[in-house]
Amino acid sequence: MTTSRADELLRRPGEPQRTTFLELFFDLAFVVAFTQISRGLAHDLSWRGAFQTLVLLLAMWWVWFITASLTDRYDPQRPVIQLLVIATLVGSLVLAAAAPESFAERGLIFAGVYVAIQLGRGLFLVLAVRNPQLKRRPGRALVWFGVSAVPWIAGAMVHGTARGALWALAVAVDYAGGTLGWPTPGLGRAPRWEWSVAAEHLAERYRQFFIIALGELILVTALTLSRSGFAAYQTAAFLVSIATTVLFWRIYSHRAGEVLATAIKASPGPLRLAFWAKYAHMVMVAGIVVTAVGCELVIDHPLGHTRPGWVAVILGGPALFLAGRSLFEYAVFSRVSPDRLIGLLVLAAAAPVTLLVPPLLVALAATAVLTGIAIADTTRARRHPSEASSPAGGPS
Repeated sequence: MTTSRADELLRRPGEPQRTTFLELFFDLAFVVAFTQISRGLAHDLSWRGAFQTLVLLLAMWWVWFITASLTDRYDPQRPVIQLLVIATLVGSLVLAAAAPESFAERGLIFAGVYVAIQLGRGLFLVLAVRNPQLKRRPGRALVWFGVSAVPWIAGAMVHGTARGALWALAVAVDYAGGTLGWPTPGLGRAPRWEWSVAAEHLAERYRQFFIIALGELILVTALTLSRSGFAAYQTAAFLVSIATTVLFWRIYSHRAGEVLATAIKASPGPLRLAFWAKYAHMVMVAGIVVTAVGCELVIDHPLGHTRPGWVAVILGGPALFLAGRSLFEYAVFSRVSPDRLIGLLVLAAAAPVTLLVPPLLVALAATAVLTGIAIADTTRARRHPSEASSPAGGPS
């Protein structure tokens, strides 16, 4: 759809799709957010701690994704859009600061700021966009975020299991709305033209967000080494952690990470591909956050007694990353390389055995699996140096 108004906020066809400095600036808030979330998980390696971490991570991811979708659709060079992104940046930093204690005394701060970000964005766009038809999309989202605001705020008023249940419901409402196209009485469901994507911009935003997540892993690893006193085994654990970080980057960028934009353009169902890429990156980022917790434990206690919770994060982080990367590969190439599935099986099979060895050896086992996958990728690339994308699925 096009508009005759010269001052509309939408991106113009043919305009450059490069990410702006403002968007990169916005992403910096999530280095802090991921560090805070991983810190909370490190302090509570239980099922409850894992559940709370998942809820917080999903909430933070949704703030980032909705903002990335905003700058994918609207021109980030317009002052009103820049103002909206900067306001979201400030709110995201407050969310990050409140996250570690959000299931304790700072629940109302976290929930209140989250609701303010989501409702404020929709209200701002409804007022800023002049074309009545273009107001419908932020209007639909505003209604859905208004619905989810109820369990968010109600959850902040209670404690324990009740808060977790209400916030999980709120996150489910938020994700259901976005997945279904924000169907709203009186406004209907978002039509197909509203879901068009700028392929190059979206692919670059995903890559940058992945790098931001790796930045959090590097930050946690370096800070943990700094307080360790640079003892020999702690330094060895640091080197293993850095090797894991490098392998994450290598495995992500190999082919699928490089050709996402081309795949979206070539896909008969670009919206479906963008949908699966969204969730694949969410799982990969979750894996990196969990890995950061494992790296901190390994550097602090390289030769300590390995507990079940430690194995869960040291091996589970790379496993989550591989699961998300497999989903990403399937979306882009309509297949999953056997080495990724083998890697997942090896990590699962190694879990019981690694309870008998020190954390440093557990981390080495995970790094060895990732190294094998990276070598397999390199070997396959030499045999098929110019493999083209073959996106899964039909028209969306």
